[in-house]
Amino acid sequence: MRNVADLPLHGGHVPAWLAQRMRKLAKLVLILAVEEYGTRGFLERLSDPVWFQAFNNVIGMDWDSSGSTTVTAGMIKDALWKEELGVKAAGGKGKKSRATPEELKKIAELYDLDPEPYVRTSRLVAKVDTVALQTGYQLYHHVFFLDEEGNWAVIQQGMNEKTKLARRVHWFDAETFTLDPHKAIAGLKRNFALNTVSREAREYQKTLLDIIQEKPEKIERELESLKAMANGYRPLVYYKPREPWNKDLLKRYESLGRAELNRKALEFARELSVSNYEEFLLLKGLGPSTLRALSLVLELIYDVHPSWKDPVTHPPDPFKFSYAVGGKDKVPFPIDKPAYDELVSFLEELVSRHPEEKALLRNVTKITKNWKFPEGEKRAT
Repeated sequence: MRNVADLPLHGGHVPAWLAQRMRKLAKLVLILAVEEYGTRGFLERLSDPVWFQAFNNVIGMDWDSSGSTTVTAGMIKDALWKEELGVKAAGGKGKKSRATPEELKKIAELYDLDPEPYVRTSRLVAKVDTVALQTGYQLYHHVFFLDEEGNWAVIQQGMNEKTKLARRVHWFDAETFTLDPHKAIAGLKRNFALNTVSREAREYQKTLLDIIQEKPEKIERELESLKAMANGYRPLVYYKPREPWNKDLLKRYESLGRAELNRKALEFARELSVSNYEEFLLLKGLGPSTLRALSLVLELIYDVHPSWKDPVTHPPDPFKFSYAVGGKDKVPFPIDKPAYDELVSFLEELVSRHPEEKALLRNVTKITKNWKFPEGEKRAT
């Protein structure tokens, strides 16, 4: 498949000699990008999977690995904290992602912003991509970018251990978190996904908010009845789930994981009289399993459905940017150290020049705009 950026899970690390160069080049590219586009324009580009992947390729990371997210985002975060460009980053991979709220508070204080809306947004985008949209990928990376004007972007990534692939999700100044909220999603499109934040799922969201106002015991009984029927039990009276297509639907849910209700989460929902889908997603204790259970009840008993369309986008893969200095895993060729150092030296000189002189860089890009790399050199790393 061409023009699809799959991200295989890669282990290993970046050697020290390359990491040192990558940090220098990343910082210089960031300075030039903010000067050219402003902080909002820069964040908008970070939320473009093609631009982000091109940035990754230019600094020498593998063009197709899961590390293109974690390493590159980490390099950007470090550079933004060392340089005052009017934008900072919080979070990271694994344990670092859990530090996001405290780091966001530091950034907000630095830029004289109220931190609470951004801490809430951070939690909400993570909940959307772990609970509201279920595609078989477990979230393990979350970086939140915030500028001095209050604009924000998020890059997060999940892994699928069965397929050994990663999926990267991009957010940018979303106006809504519950109706097609993503800026872009880079990865391999699945045949189906439990998507409760599609515009097609408006009725689903409304009905779910009505259902959770009922006693949790009633919902649990309905769920247990469905499970019993899946195992061959048939009630004496007519019951909607006897329709033949339900077996295939049950298999879909089973492929995503177990469907088990968290009663405490449902009790919280009743006590708080949750009135919108954002509030529902932020409920303490609400996880993927509980939402699967509720969705199953809604589909098979109330005949109300989420969307099953995977919203992943298939961005053109900017592999040609790997020709700037080479790739860590020698694709399309090993890192060219002299060329790397010369590029860093050139950009350092450029950064110190008058803005009008930097027009040279735009003219250089025109030379390679239509250049196409030899397809035979595009190999998986």
